Amino acid sequence: MVERFLEADDPVLEQVLRWTVERDAADIRQLLEWLPNAANRRDQRALLNRAQALMAELESAMNDLNELQ
Repeated sequence: MVERFLEADDPVLEQVLRWTVERDAADIRQLLEWLPNAANRRDQRALLNRAQALMAELESAMNDLNELQ
């Protein structure tokens, strides 16, 4: 990772966004691990929909982090 010389304008927001990225990535990973073992197609669809929603949130957090830097 690259070390920056200047702090972000909002270091608290940066910490929250970094936590969101880490948490969403872990949650997505877990949902995808459960996907093949879901009881039926309805459950698979629910897991996939949740993973996709988290991916959208993850992308947003990453974009916001890029704007802070």
